[in-house]
Amino acid sequence: MTLPPIQMRSDLNHRYGEERLPRYTSYPTAPYFSESITQHTYRQWLAGIPQGKTVSLYLHIPFCQSMCWYCGCNTTIVRRNEPVAEYLAALSQEIERVTDHIGQRLKVGAVHFGGGTPTIMTPDQFSDLMTVLRQKFNFLSDAEIAIEIDPRRLTREMSLALGANGITRASLGVQSFDPAVQQAVNRIQSFEDTAAVTEGLRAAGINSINFDLIYGLPHQTVASCFDTVQKCMQLRPDRFAVFGYAHIPTFKKHQRKIDEAALPDGEQRHLQANMIAHCLTNAGYRQIGLDHFALPADSLTTAQAAGHLHRNFQGYTTDDSDILIGFGASAIGRLEQGYVQNEVAPLTYRTQIGNGNLPTRKGYALSADDRLRADIIERIMCDFRVDLQQVCARHGTRPETLLRSADRLDMLIADGIVRIEGSVLSVEDDTRHLVRSVAAAFDAYLGAPGPVYSRAV
Repeated sequence: MTLPPIQMRSDLNHRYGEERLPRYTSYPTAPYFSESITQHTYRQWLAGIPQGKTVSLYLHIPFCQSMCWYCGCNTTIVRRNEPVAEYLAALSQEIERVTDHIGQRLKVGAVHFGGGTPTIMTPDQFSDLMTVLRQKFNFLSDAEIAIEIDPRRLTREMSLALGANGITRASLGVQSFDPAVQQAVNRIQSFEDTAAVTEGLRAAGINSINFDLIYGLPHQTVASCFDTVQKCMQLRPDRFAVFGYAHIPTFKKHQRKIDEAALPDGEQRHLQANMIAHCLTNAGYRQIGLDHFALPADSLTTAQAAGHLHRNFQGYTTDDSDILIGFGASAIGRLEQGYVQNEVAPLTYRTQIGNGNLPTRKGYALSADDRLRADIIERIMCDFRVDLQQVCARHGTRPETLLRSADRLDMLIADGIVRIEGSVLSVEDDTRHLVRSVAAAFDAYLGAPGPVYSRAV
């Protein structure tokens, strides 16, 4: 193993890398949602969707067969199919209820099944759910339909069902192939099983494969990250998503099973992330934003080159729809007026559906200032630069007003992380791993009591 040359200022990584900051997959972030947004509000927002609008869909399947101790998702452990079947019946009812309130058969350009483990469904259950969706929505011929997969649990029959029902992209959880790391996080997954699933998905006609990796896990080292990436590249997935482990045991109690003394420090986390990025870019992948990598012909790569990359709850995306309708427990949707989140607990969600309600738990109505800041933060996160004059003009304001409230910017400029030339703000190439710190300069809510976020690096 040859270590890549590391350009790292330890003072910057200590000052900024240890900060707890949002991942900025939305703005404002979910902790600021409130119960003032009710199902009555949501019904009005749904009814107001313009005629002929193309939307995106997110469906949350909140079940797994075992708990990975690093997990930050909303999921429940089940070992029988009955709870899944009951949940799917409620999910179909929610789809019917929401589309009744919309009052038209909307076009769909993107669908994402998240979890939990969406493929915990049986092949027949998945086919039935896709039938409901296609009856209620008008899927565009080039719609991207993506699903998250636990390779340890995927059967050949389910792979075939995914292909037969139009799945275009599969996202496989890999995280790490290091046996010591796998043991420490309760996720034993061999390379051979992952390879067999990857080959089976491709044979079923699913041509776009994404691997998820995590750095900063207990007992993880730069060498083990290198080994994992080398194994992954034998399978040549189209994309990688590379995330830093967020250790928040006060929020996710199962993370208390992880030995904190075995977690790498901030400098080691940066070295691990740098090693992964170095290996992938040397192998021909292009870095997309903060934490994604894609082959040159991938749609993420072409979107970034054209300045059309976007960021939503699934991370970096080519999806340019400003309406995302969320279905299922804890699912978050975004409409033109703001955000809506469903009840988090599956049982509470099912009870609300059974009572004839929409399962809305809370949400957020966007202000004009929120929309401006969200636009700026998205461009920083996607492009590492933003023309403040151009964005502000779209929102009917001037950058001087915004800059007066961005107190962190002076420090970021002084530390050589950011430069401003005219109205263009850019993140320096060697500090792009601190882009969340730059985005935070435009976050009007940062510092308010309550939320606990992951480390910036």
